[in-house]
Amino acid sequence: MVIINRVYNPNTGEHVYTNSAFEETRLVDIGWKYEGNAFFVPNNMYGIQNPKNVGPLVSRLYNPNAGDHFYTSNEYEISELLKKGWTRDQINFTTAKVGLPVYRLYNPNAKVGSHLYTLSSYERDNLINHGWRYEGVAFYSLPKP
Repeated sequence: MVIINRVYNPNTGEHVYTNSAFEETRLVDIGWKYEGNAFFVPNNMYGIQNPKNVGPLVSRLYNPNAGDHFYTSNEYEISELLKKGWTRDQINFTTAKVGLPVYRLYNPNAKVGSHLYTLSSYERDNLINHGWRYEGVAFYSLPKP
């Protein structure tokens, strides 16, 4: 199992989700805030650990104009963002085929950091109550170890 951590930029409102200790440390060193474990995914992209529970690959895309990141396994979303000048940052992780839902929310008032991904139904509901739009289940997480 791989732990995906969440770090937050208090200046822009953006969250980055990463399994890279190097990336996480680099961001924290320049002022981002570590927010803990975001979700849990299979060990590798080929699902050696449990091939029956390997879901789609999630790509991390980057908007070089706004400095924003977006995570999706939806090929149409990827294609549309690439047409608009986003770059495919990397394949960040594989997801579970079944498991706990990771909710995707959108802040229509944000210029950067407009999407948030969370396992927490409390956080989801709280953000909805503060004007965020619920976009559904983005993908699935393994249960917390």
